[in-house]
Amino acid sequence: MRAAPGLLALGLLGCGGGSAISVPRPATLAAAPIDSAIAFAEATTPAESRDIRIRWQFRDDQGAAGGQGRVRLARPDSARLDVRGPLGSGRAAAFVFGDTALWAEPEGDIKRLVPNYPLFWALLGVVRRPPDDASVRRYLNGQLTAWQFQRGEDTVDYVRRRGEVDQLFAEVRQGGKTVGTVLTVLGPDGRPRTARLVVPSVPARLDITFSSNELAKPFAPDTWNRPQP
Repeated sequence: MRAAPGLLALGLLGCGGGSAISVPRPATLAAAPIDSAIAFAEATTPAESRDIRIRWQFRDDQGAAGGQGRVRLARPDSARLDVRGPLGSGRAAAFVFGDTALWAEPEGDIKRLVPNYPLFWALLGVVRRPPDDASVRRYLNGQLTAWQFQRGEDTVDYVRRRGEVDQLFAEVRQGGKTVGTVLTVLGPDGRPRTARLVVPSVPARLDITFSSNELAKPFAPDTWNRPQP
């Protein structure tokens, strides 16, 4: 896909009464070495394993739901996601390794929440490194850093905007169609405070508030196992 010409904002249709996400676009993107993109991505990866607690709200054309959740993140790219609704109802879980869910239970519920795993990592404030065969473009200035990773007709765009609050935007397009866009607000420590995912095709919206983000104790070996019936 092509870099967008001119300085513009891409507005995605909001849903369920929510606001759109506007991604700031630089005028031009210049070719860059893949090593620099990898360094940018690695700088966003937590230096140690984390135990993260969240509150979430989700809306799509089938209705609305909300509740609490937990993410156990082990370096460099393993995460166990557990979510539940009010009073423990509507439980779902997944084990994400890189850009793949090794298991999800129930699979349909997890895919509704997070349709793409680079978007999942962006919700946590983490940039995924580009594939080895991707072409890389970037834009750098004092407040705005933009990267585009292109592989065939698929692209992933990341924008980091610094200001009174730091923001990380991520947008995934496959075959020319937008899969979803994420806006994550980062605290002074670089950890996420809030995050929003908008999926225009449904439409759907996921809002996350991070209630805690702590250094994790060693995870039990069965942390990564599929839940038993």
